[in-house]
Amino acid sequence: MKPIVQISLDIIDMDEALETAHMAMRAGVDWLEAGTPMILAEGLHGVRRLREAFPDVPIVADLKTMDGGYLEAEMMFKAGATHVVVMAQAHEETIKCVVQAGKDFGGSVMGDNLAYPNMIDGAKRLEDLGCGYIIHHIGYDERRGIAAAGKRMPSPLDELREIVAAVDVPVQAVGGLSLEQAIQCPEYGAPLVVLGAPLTVDADAFKTADGNLEESLRLICEKIHSYDDVPVGK
Repeated sequence: MKPIVQISLDIIDMDEALETAHMAMRAGVDWLEAGTPMILAEGLHGVRRLREAFPDVPIVADLKTMDGGYLEAEMMFKAGATHVVVMAQAHEETIKCVVQAGKDFGGSVMGDNLAYPNMIDGAKRLEDLGCGYIIHHIGYDERRGIAAAGKRMPSPLDELREIVAAVDVPVQAVGGLSLEQAIQCPEYGAPLVVLGAPLTVDADAFKTADGNLEESLRLICEKIHSYDDVPVGK
């Protein structure tokens, strides 16, 4: 599949999030993500405002669902999300319920392997239970805690090739990637490239990063879109 650029709107002010989304679309971004901070701050209202502003753009609602799977997914699909996120750590029935909601409401389900004891097994579990995409994710708190202890901070690139080889669905890598690393993701076999903190969002304040973000995003999108098709599946 052709690489896709997704911007994570981890922004708690809705007007700022919309402004950033408009800028991102001008720069060539393909998908918008209602990041978890936005979901917490604005909920369904925020997703509806994104859908109203961008009627034809895929919108990922980063719910990180752990329970109540069908209801959470149903609400977000009805609000305009095209994709929702469920965690590998959730009970099997929860993952199945989110997948069923996707089928019932014409949406897609992304499975997130954050903090799963074996992240490759977590990715396989999510695919086996029906998730159409895998998010290989090193968490915000995990990264900061390990760095504060003076240890090497883990990267989603560490096991990305193994994750890609283990599943037959598209993979994205999330969690502290540098700009150069994010651009390299298609080379690892991961066609869904997510731009979020700290690349486009201030990782501490959860607001748009300073600087000429639109021009930077345009160059990033051009680079990622220049890749050939990325094979998906074993």
